[in-house]
Order: sequence, then structure tokens, then C-alpha cells
Amino acid sequence: MFKRRKTLALAAAATSAVMVASGCGGGGDGGGDGGPKEVTWVINSLPGAWQATSLAGGSVYVIQMLSGVLPYTGQWLPDATYEYDMDVLAEEPELINDDPDEGPFEWSITLAEDAVWSDGEPMTGEDLRVSWMLGTSPDEGYCTGCDPRSSASNDKVESVEVDGKTATFQLKEGLADPEWMGLFDAHGQSGGFLPAHIAAENDWDVDDPDDLGEYYAWLHSERPEWSGGPYMITSGDLENEVVKEPNPNWFGEAPALDKITMPYNTDEGTFVNAFVNNEIDGGNPADYSEDVILQLEDVANAEVTVAEGATWEHIDLNLKNETLQDVELRRAIFTAIDRDDIANRNFGAGYPDYELKNNHTFGVDSPYFVDHYENEPLGTGDLDEARSILEEAGYEGFESGEDLTLDGEEIGPFRLRSTDSTVRNTSVQLIQAQLSEIGITTNIEMTDDLGGMLAAAEYDIAQFGWSGSPYFVTTPQQQWHSESGSNFGGYANDEVDELTAQVDNAPDLDTAAELSNEAMAIHVPEAYVMPIMAEPNYFFANSDRLVNVHDNLQSSYRATYNIGEWDVAS
Repeated sequence: MFKRRKTLALAAAATSAVMVASGCGGGGDGGGDGGPKEVTWVINSLPGAWQATSLAGGSVYVIQMLSGVLPYTGQWLPDATYEYDMDVLAEEPELINDDPDEGPFEWSITLAEDAVWSDGEPMTGEDLRVSWMLGTSPDEGYCTGCDPRSSASNDKVESVEVDGKTATFQLKEGLADPEWMGLFDAHGQSGGFLPAHIAAENDWDVDDPDDLGEYYAWLHSERPEWSGGPYMITSGDLENEVVKEPNPNWFGEAPALDKITMPYNTDEGTFVNAFVNNEIDGGNPADYSEDVILQLEDVANAEVTVAEGATWEHIDLNLKNETLQDVELRRAIFTAIDRDDIANRNFGAGYPDYELKNNHTFGVDSPYFVDHYENEPLGTGDLDEARSILEEAGYEGFESGEDLTLDGEEIGPFRLRSTDSTVRNTSVQLIQAQLSEIGITTNIEMTDDLGGMLAAAEYDIAQFGWSGSPYFVTTPQQQWHSESGSNFGGYANDEVDELTAQVDNAPDLDTAAELSNEAMAIHVPEAYVMPIMAEPNYFFANSDRLVNVHDNLQSSYRATYNIGEWDVAS
């Protein structure tokens, strides 16, 4: 499964906002005439913060914005093999002990001798130790105010010993981690690791929880003027765009491009004209748009690919709304929603081979796949069954044109929210119509700050996507555990908590998968999160101009996973 090869680049993932005209332009500038090599790569939503560790910053948009800036220890490649980054590492990480019965689960990571930050300061094991503490939950006591989106792996660590370029990690007694190599890789909590010395330069003591919390907040609020990758952000903001130029102290192979501009643009309808007019060179949107795909396929110099990606769409209910704490109401809502209708309306014409997602963690090609929806009415759009559930639970007014009530009190209206994309616009309108058939009124509200909306639980019903990778061990705990920061709607089940904790501490992947399916068998009937399907992802690029640019559906970083290797044709 693991493959070693010299990695020449770092990568990341992104978001988008309002289309911004780029002064440098895209397709026409530089390259063949000996001028500066410049590329413009669109991000299809606004990033919510300057780092991805936090709940508000935890989106693919933030990660893509940071592509080429954060150093990391390895990543999954497009062919689903894993590669350590041998620019950043002196040697492959060493697993010292993987049997908790023999002593603490332990491994070490040694950074390359010539690995330095953009200011010339050496990367050391202290960077890894501080990055670990920044990703722990507040209960661990290392970082006041830290709100990492997934702290399960970090919280397992008992101690980190630093010796120059080496950091050695020991887990708490009896704990294990079958995906230990991912703590600081491209798919981890932060998308890499962060500099420790910047905290000291700002007089923050990283071993003081309050000071470390201030550093955490600063990292998320301030544009990074530092880098550990081939590029660094030289200008930009969270509303319009970022501009990247080569890191003068990058210790790997020099990047070929002189400038990369990443405008945020949520208006997918502008992509084709911008591409044809050489205002952008390409993009890997997180949202599917059949119109854009079909138009781009008619453009001679557009390379376009469409395939099922790592992001899967789902519908979530907010259990912090007291009304939605009734599991029978939740089951009726999910039963009235027709997943196949949503999938077919959105993808049927351009991607007729779509399949509904019937397992939250594993795809149908996985040896661990179990169909958790084959015997469930959830997602079928069976209105008679939905009304029957409501009637048995004592609700009234569940016919079309009526208002659903319980004990004379109206149920709803509910806030139905998503980001403003073509697919999700269609979806929420279908959901609104489907729920009206059982007497439930919903008010559609769009957001351009998905991370902030979810972190504040400002919704009753929401549709959004989870973006994953071949890793899965931490996923169930991140999504369903009652104490997880990413369990946005407040789902709580003691048995699921216990099982997901066991998944995260399983001795091997087979055991982890079995426990994950056990937790799912409990979770699914409780109608908290309902998957729709793994959304087809599309990628487009100027095939006449760009070199070494292609999609990576194994990663939230998508095409930017190898941004240091990008070039323009001579």
C-alpha cells in the first residue's frame, strides 16, 4: 500500500467567494516568451480562516488556499498509494512499538537536515511537538481556547520527546493508532505542521496553555508571512484572493512558476467565460456543475475530467433544536426525503452511473462496505411511510397542504441551509418540496461561510459535504462522538461513543472497520446524518498551457497536491 518516491512538492485544498478580476491574467501571461510564468487557479468558495485546524477553518477551501505553504510528512497520491515526503523527512518515520501489551505505542519522525522555514529557521522536532499540542482538545490542558475540528489522534498522545530534528511520540497507556503515520501529513487536521519559533518571536510561551491559545487564534486570524513549502503567500485576504510566489528558502527542487493567483469565486456561471478569456487557467471545484462541465467539454484547450470523488453529500439535522430531539420526527423527515430524486436531478444527465451512498465510511468498492440502508425507509421518499411514522408518534397535520403539529403546537418552520451552489440549490429546493408533503415548512437560507455556520449550529436542516481520504479510523469519532467538535448537530449515544472510541484505538484496520460498521448500525436508524452520494468531482485545466497539473481525488488538496511541480508550456 505504501510507496516511496522523492516528493518534489507540497499541496493543499481550497474554498471560494466572489469572482475577482486578476490583474496579471491567467492563460496569456508568461511561459513561452521568456516572461514571468504566472498561473491563475480558481477556488470556488471563501475560506473561513487562515488555517484549517479549527472548526471554522476546517474546509477544503482553506487547505487549497494554503497549498504549497505548509510542510507535511506524506500524502495519498491519485493512484491511492501513499508517499512520504522525502524533501521534508530525513528518513521514513519509524514505528518503534505497535503492541500496547508490550509497552507504549511509539514512533519517531526525523526531519531533513536542510529543512528550514522561509525565514531560514530550521524545522525541528519542536515544530511537530507544538503542532501536536495545537491540535489537542481543551480538556487535554495544553491549549486554552483551541477548538480543533478533530482531535482524536492528537489526544491519544501522552508525551513527545524532542531531540533536535527528531520527535518521538508515545501514546497513552493501552492505546494504539493503526494510522499513526498520518498525524502531520497532508490529510491531517492542519494539512501539515506549523512553525514553533514564530510563537517565541511573539513572546508566547508554547508550554503555557493561555499563550498557546493566543498563538492558535493568531494563526487562524493572520495571513501567514511564513512558509515551509515551495511557495509562500505574498498578498491577499479571505474575501478576494491570495497570491503566491516562490519561497526563497525552499529546500526542495525549485518551483517552476513565478506567481500563482487564487481568486475565490462562488459564481460557477462565470467559469467558462473566464477560462475562454484567459482570465483563469483552471480549477477543481468542490461542487458539481453539469452546465459548466458540458460547456467546458466544447472548449478545444480544456482538459476536463469527471469522476466520483472523496467528498460525499449528506443531510444533517440539528439536535440542539429541541423539536428535532424526537427520533420519530427525524425518521419521518428522512423517510420523506427522496435521495434518488436528488441524485438523479443533479447528476443523472452528466453522470448517469451514480450510486447512492449507503455507508458513511466505506465506498461500495471497499472490502469493508456494508449496506446500512437496504432495510431502511430513510431516504426513499416514501410519503405514506413517513406519515405513518408521524401518526404513530402522535403528530397531526401530516398531509400535503396542512401544518404538522404535536399536541396543538406547530412543528417548524425549520431553517434549511447550504452553500449557494447549483447542486445544493437544487437539493434544498427538492427537500423543501418533499417535506411540504408531510406538513413541514422549511425556509431556505444560503451561506457563504459554511464552517462558521456549522460551528455555531445555525441551522435546523443542512446539506454539505465531508471530504475524506483513504484514511478512516478517526472518521466515526470525528463525526458522531458526543464530544467531537465536528459533531455539529449535537448527536449523543453512549454506545456509539464507546464504539467510535474503540475504532480510533483498534489494533488493526480490519478491527477498526468492523467496529465502525457496528457503530453505524446504531447511528443510521437514529436519523441524524443521511448520506446522499459521493459527489462527482470535476477538474478543468488549460491543456495547451499547463504542465504537471492533474486531479487527485484521494485528497482534499485535489489538483494542488503537487503545486510545486506545476509549470507552463515553453
